[in-house]
Parts: sequence; structure tokens; C-alpha cells
Amino acid sequence: MFETGIESHYALVDGKKLRYGYTTGTCAAAAAKGATLLLLTGRAPEAVSIHTPKGIDLRLPLEEASSDGHRARCAVRKFSGDDPDVTDGVLVFATVRISDLPGVRIDGGAGVGRVTKPGLKVPVGAAAINPGPRAMIAQAVLEAMEETEPVPGMDVVIELPEGAALAQKTFNPRLGIQGGISILGTSGIVEPMSEAALIDSIRLEIRQRKALGDDRLILAPGNYGTDFLKDTFSIGEERIVKISNFVGLALDAAAEAGFQEVLLAGHIGKLVKLSGGIMNTHSKEGDGRAELMAACALRAGADADTGRAILDCVTTDEMLRILREKDLISPAMEIMAQRIELYVNARVKGLLTVGVLVFSDGYGPLCATGPARAWLKSIDEKEKRP
Repeated sequence: MFETGIESHYALVDGKKLRYGYTTGTCAAAAAKGATLLLLTGRAPEAVSIHTPKGIDLRLPLEEASSDGHRARCAVRKFSGDDPDVTDGVLVFATVRISDLPGVRIDGGAGVGRVTKPGLKVPVGAAAINPGPRAMIAQAVLEAMEETEPVPGMDVVIELPEGAALAQKTFNPRLGIQGGISILGTSGIVEPMSEAALIDSIRLEIRQRKALGDDRLILAPGNYGTDFLKDTFSIGEERIVKISNFVGLALDAAAEAGFQEVLLAGHIGKLVKLSGGIMNTHSKEGDGRAELMAACALRAGADADTGRAILDCVTTDEMLRILREKDLISPAMEIMAQRIELYVNARVKGLLTVGVLVFSDGYGPLCATGPARAWLKSIDEKEKRP
């Protein structure tokens, strides 16, 4: 097997040893360097050397190298290590041709998306090749030019034949990137921690909502919250940023982006955790749903037997059923709202006004904090006006 230099790099994630990979940006840079060498020397190297911003040196093999003397084309196969990346194994192509203009100009071809909305790291109309990969591609081409006969400049086009289909499995359509995937990779290396990539995507979408002119940011943990807002309050899905379990980080990102108002809506199974100050709602970070529901029930006047019954429940629907039987849903949910507001306000430190709406499938809206209900009523009325 060809040694690329990535084989000895691992990360420990949840006690498991997971392999590093390299980004689409690194593949594009290597393919562009190989194509430049092929065009200027007439020979395609077996592999090319790339120094990544992460500090890891790679030697990546070339595939499908061809040239007609005026332009050259090479590909490098993406390797994502143990990160669940949709681009793993795809070929990233670079086509180069000599230019009379100095420097290196980079564009995207088939399968590389085009930016159609503001707020991203590249301007509207440009190929979705981020600044980090652009710098890597330019540096790789310049290195190849320095090794051969000098030419004024080079035009580079990056392509992924499978990119348009793969883009449908990414955040790109929501971000306004049309026609293909983005060429990404700040460090040039894929670290097998998909949470980091998801957090970056959430931050990016929040910044974009601000760039698109939203005055109030609307957040939901996932499809339950999104569908509830769509079906109950007529809010368009494109306006809702899905934040998965990262409530605290999303609130931080909202403040960083310049928002002053944030509306968060979610299922009680997730948002009950906020009443205990748990700002990452993934079960591995902290569950406590039964304990927090029991605490709210006890504060609302439940007896010890009711508290114990709630603690024995597996789902929040079971817990709500017990509260309904005891006629305690309203007071317990009011306590929950107070606790959520306390911890959310402690997180945002006065930088944001946050309204939180908690619902369940069987009971609908359960409780709300701050201006959440007023905001949602206003939105609903506005959307339903003829």
C-alpha cells in the first residue's frame, strides 16, 4: 500500500483510536501541483508532496493524469480516515493551463458549488472554495512552477464529478451553495471528530442568517423543533438553524454574530435539560431528564411518591402522563420555564434576549420563557396575513 504520511496520525475519541484523513482542499492542492508538473515537464509524477497547515507532510498519489500540451489534468482520491465524511473516496480533479497573467487564479468547475447567498467566507458568485484551500492550492502550484521552467502564471479549475449528488447530503443547499460541494479544510487534515465539523457548520449558518438580514435568530435542536415551528407557527424551514445538541455554543455564536434576540424551540426531551444548566443536550454529556422533571414536580407541590414514579420513567411522555394524572403539568412546566430562563440568561450574560419554547408531541406547547410566546404569535399572524 502506498504510504501517504497520514497513516501514523490518530485521535482518541471516546476511548477509540481513530484515523486522521485529509481534506478536499488538500486533495485539490495535490492534484493542482501534479497537473502543473505534468504540464510543464511532460511527465506526471507518481505522487506529490504537500505540507498542510496542520504541520503534517503528506505524499499523495496521482490518478487519471492526462495532458494535451496546452492543459493538464490530474486527480487525487479523498481519504477521510474514520470521520463520517460524504466525500470519502471521491476523486478531486484539477485542470491547469498557462496564463499570461502573473500569479495563480483558482476557480471551480463541475461538482464544485457556487455561492448564492452572503455570509460565507467567499463572495456571492464565486466558487465555494474556502480561503484556506485556495491558499494551499496556490502555494502548491507555485512550488511546482518554481521546480520547472518559469511561466507568467497559471489558471486552475477544481472539479468533483460526484459533487452535485454529494452536495444533497450536506448543509450546502441550506447555505445557498448550489451545484456541488464546498472545497474545505482550514488545517488540511480531517480529524475524526465529526462534532467539530457540525459545530463549524452551525456557526456558519448563524452568521449567514445575520448576513441575510434576520433581526431575530430562530433555533431548533433538530427536525422535531423545525417541524413544530413550521406546522404550528408557519415559520419557513430556511429561517430555522438546526443546532443539534449544542444549545450553549449556538447561543455563544448568536452573540458573536451580532444578534440581540434569539428564539429557541424544542422538544421537552431535549430542552428539559436546560432547566439543570445542561447546555449540551447529548446524553453522553448529561441526561438527568427524570431527575429534573421530578425536581420541577416537587417544586410544584408533588408528593414523594409522584417524584419516585417520575424517576422510574424512561421517557418524558411517561413523565408528562404522571403529571397530568396529578393535575401538575401547568405548575411543573412553569417551574421548568423559570429554571430554563435562569440558566439561559446566565449563559448569555445580558448579550442576548432569549425566548425558549418547550413542547411535546402529545401535549403541544408546554412552557415558554421571556418573549417567546409573543414573538411566535407575531410571526404567525404576519405569515398568515393575505
